[in-house]
Amino acid sequence: MKIHPTALVDKKAKLADDIEVGPYAIIGPDVEIGGSTKVGAHVVIEGYTSIGKGCRIFTGAVLGSIPQDLKYKGVKSFLKIGGNNTIREYATLNPGTSEGSATDIGEDNLLMAYSHVAHDCKVGNGCVIANNGTLAGHVTLEDKAVIGGLTAIHQFTRVGKMAIIGGCSKVVQDIPPFSTCDGHPARVYTLNAVGLQRAGVTKEAQSALKKAFKFLFNSGLTFKNAAEKIKEGVEGCEEVDYLLDFIKNSKRGVCRGAE
Repeated sequence: MKIHPTALVDKKAKLADDIEVGPYAIIGPDVEIGGSTKVGAHVVIEGYTSIGKGCRIFTGAVLGSIPQDLKYKGVKSFLKIGGNNTIREYATLNPGTSEGSATDIGEDNLLMAYSHVAHDCKVGNGCVIANNGTLAGHVTLEDKAVIGGLTAIHQFTRVGKMAIIGGCSKVVQDIPPFSTCDGHPARVYTLNAVGLQRAGVTKEAQSALKKAFKFLFNSGLTFKNAAEKIKEGVEGCEEVDYLLDFIKNSKRGVCRGAE
């Protein structure tokens, strides 16, 4: 364990033997950190925060400070961060608001400088939040979602897996899986073809999704009627089924196609 002499690490904190803690970092008593994690200079980790193996946390990040939510009344809540995450300079991550609640971060995510993950958010695996990307409370990012810099996402909104959102966007409704979105407010422009290819999605599934997107976002049909057309005229596959289920289960509504 390499702890810089200027770091303040509470004796009650549970730290793996092979972690590194940089100058002037502060680690509170209820923090747990897994093996091979590197904590940079001036990082603050407090509250009931657990961090998995192999994470890199850069200068000035603040993890586990109380939620920025007026409903928070000092209850015991959690911030859970999985393994192999990269958290860049001055990012901020808050725990849940209610008793026993948690903000959950999966594995292999990149949270760039000044990004913010608010209370009660759920972030999957392999996601990217670019510089100054902001998640309000109760936001869900599904696996391999990419959030452009300076993008703000409204509370309780979902971003579907393999979706990508352009920088400076305003997200007030759910972002469908596999989509490329942009705008103020965000709208669906096209299929995220590059993301699908990188993820190894078959050409057949990509073709089916392309047809489904035309019905959903370019036909002028309601989502309900578009779904019926898709079931009639598009060859079924796991990805199309996932897309339709995501839209069906939306509570905030799904953003529409760009005009």
